[in-house]
Amino acid sequence: MNFGKVDHPENIDFTLPETHPDTIKVLNKNGNKNGFKDVRIGCAKWNKKDLKNFYPKGTKDELKYYSSQFNSIEFNGSFYRMYPEEQFEKWYGKADDNFKFFPKVPRIISHIKRLNGTEELTDDFVKNLLQLKEKLGMVFLQMRDDFAPKFIDRLDDFLAHWPKEIPLSLELRHPDWYADENTANELYDVLIKRDVAHIITDTAGRRDLIHMRLSNPTAFIRYNGANHSSDYTRLDDWLDKLEEWHKEGLENVYFFIHQNIEEASPLLSAYFIERFNKRFKTDIKIPKTLN
Repeated sequence: MNFGKVDHPENIDFTLPETHPDTIKVLNKNGNKNGFKDVRIGCAKWNKKDLKNFYPKGTKDELKYYSSQFNSIEFNGSFYRMYPEEQFEKWYGKADDNFKFFPKVPRIISHIKRLNGTEELTDDFVKNLLQLKEKLGMVFLQMRDDFAPKFIDRLDDFLAHWPKEIPLSLELRHPDWYADENTANELYDVLIKRDVAHIITDTAGRRDLIHMRLSNPTAFIRYNGANHSSDYTRLDDWLDKLEEWHKEGLENVYFFIHQNIEEASPLLSAYFIERFNKRFKTDIKIPKTLN
């Protein structure tokens, strides 16, 4: 993911902001302090071309092997086309039993039509997604950079139409959503009402997107490393933040690791999973890496 890429990451202050006070309120009200319900950590792609040096020599089925090492995938492939039911059925059959897909809403819905008159397309997308059955994780909707607060009614209409039985999360990139407190509060009223998770995107060039304000007991983090030594210390900082939220009632962690050069993503993921297990006494499989 090249979004937010900078030429000199060493000049960026990667300090995570303080938790928004309303996050604590949401977690205390809706969360469960008895432990995580679901933790998924993975990459954003499974193909050999991007994840060089991850697959053993002779690997023929990339998804089958990837799902034997990771418990989830941030599936961006669904953004680029409307896949038919049969394709989702094939992916379901190849993935391990405990694996979950986190598909991205197709761009024809989010970027081309900008949520305007997309009910039929959305219904078709959902119908096809259901072929993933229990392997369907949280779907995520990422809006265009120019999708501004003036479209909040359109956003609310889309979220109202989305089926409640399929968990949904939202990523917004227009800075005006977060620049004004009244605008942000209006957004959160909608997200809380619709029980939609608010994605936090941690990337070097857009520090404004680390809003630290959750709308339900789910933390969906899209972490974009900079292929720099700071990538690892930034992950350590996220462990501290997740521990803070865990104590307040955080239930679900969906943490997906990107890199500008994606071949480093499995290495970062293995590092993060190992330390997550130690911190929270979990037993998530640590993926094998070849270097």
